[in-house]
Amino acid sequence: MAEPLHRLPGLSAGTNVGRVLRRAVGLRCPHCGLDALYDGVFRMRERCAECGLRYEREAGFFVGAIYLNYALTVAVGLGGVLLLDAIFPMSLAAELWLAGVAMVIVPVLFFRYARSAWLMMNYLASRPGPEDFR
Repeated sequence: MAEPLHRLPGLSAGTNVGRVLRRAVGLRCPHCGLDALYDGVFRMRERCAECGLRYEREAGFFVGAIYLNYALTVAVGLGGVLLLDAIFPMSLAAELWLAGVAMVIVPVLFFRYARSAWLMMNYLASRPGPEDFR
């Protein structure tokens, strides 16, 4: 027999979206906010040490984070070229070179935040079930 919904861990009717978003920016567990998502610079933990929420729910779960990272990188690259063109008198080659450098740096800097944002969006969109915890 399934457990009553009020006993399942996860989102409740009063989930504070702002709190979950702050946890995303702070790279914390979306459920409890007590544990860090990462052990190192790029090594993401498998689950929260406090509440047991499994971060990667299935194989390929973070592919969406790649799309987020790509979208930001394109926006920075294209926006950078357009902004440089509008503000500074540079050659197109110089603008593209600067945008290219930014497009190499941005995905590395945003990698952790893209995964965190994807995890938080999934957390807010679908209630974690008991199989998502310990």
